[in-house]
Amino acid sequence: MFRRPVLQVLHQFVRHESETASSLVLERSLNRVQLLGRVGQDPVMRQVEGKNPVTIFSLATNEMWRSGDSEVYQMGDVSQKTTWHRISVFRPGLRDVAYQYVKKGSRIYVEGKVDYGEYMDKNNVRRQATTIIADNIIFLSDQAKEKE
Repeated sequence: MFRRPVLQVLHQFVRHESETASSLVLERSLNRVQLLGRVGQDPVMRQVEGKNPVTIFSLATNEMWRSGDSEVYQMGDVSQKTTWHRISVFRPGLRDVAYQYVKKGSRIYVEGKVDYGEYMDKNNVRRQATTIIADNIIFLSDQAKEKE
């Protein structure tokens, strides 16, 4: 009963390799991340022989939620989870600015994309790594530190 319409709909979105290049439909996709948090370590700049240098630092984001049914916040009502993100900056101008001005504890906003990769560790074991490739960094004023 539903088989025919489902196949027609799927055929509109799926292209087979045997079809000609002129009938190929290019799909748009989106890989975008926005993070607002605090820097966990001063950045380091690394360069692998034959490749462009990269500035790397960690960024902590916090997720907070209220536990229980109470309308009033009291001690123990608010829970928090911290997530650490590895930020990599490859763009030459931004890479240098990040290396020079990003400092541990700074509050920053990062825009970029998620990248999943693999590497071999010191023991020759294959590891997976998730990295945010930064396209933009906005330095936010830290009002608490300015009042000191």
